[in-house]
Amino acid sequence: MGSALLVTFEGIDGCGKTTQLRRAKDALEKKNIPCLVTREPGGTVIGEKIRGIILSPEHEAMCGPCEALLYLAARAQIVSETVLPALRSGKVVLCDRFSDATFAYQGNGRKLDMTILERMNDFAASGAVPSLTFLFDISVECSRKRLAASGKAADRLEGSGAAFYEDVRQGYLALARRFPKRIVVLSGEKPVEELSDIVGEKILEKIKSSQ
Repeated sequence: MGSALLVTFEGIDGCGKTTQLRRAKDALEKKNIPCLVTREPGGTVIGEKIRGIILSPEHEAMCGPCEALLYLAARAQIVSETVLPALRSGKVVLCDRFSDATFAYQGNGRKLDMTILERMNDFAASGAVPSLTFLFDISVECSRKRLAASGKAADRLEGSGAAFYEDVRQGYLALARRFPKRIVVLSGEKPVEELSDIVGEKILEKIKSSQ
């Protein structure tokens, strides 16, 4: 059992997407379904270096277009080096953020032209489109509380204001309304185990339907 599938995990910071991705990986491996876990920005040597530039608080002067181009550059590398080869080999690729993050963060959050971002993403992603996306929706207040409780120093994006994050959240919800067949919206405030059960079930359903 197994099928080439790109599954992405999205949401504002602190939504729990990374935890759910890891649990999904464990669930798939228990069923002997080959999978690959990766993240954006990052996932490659080049991408991780770009990630460091994007997220460093030292680069607070970074403008929106520069930020978007760096994210897209990292995407181009991970798609070419990691995602497409894994899909061609029949693996399920579990990616922590992908194209929807660009539209939510740089489009709705930074107010960059969405049409331009879509065209640039088409170029960077080389035709790779998620088959299934999980959007873990939480309030900005919940996001802030979780980030504070983690004790981790805020990166450049996490240091953005509440208004920015509300715009990002609304951008995600708008995408979910636009692509209801692909994007599954789940409350990130539900118990971890309950969310994991739903995620695992949806992925297995998608695998079966694609075979």
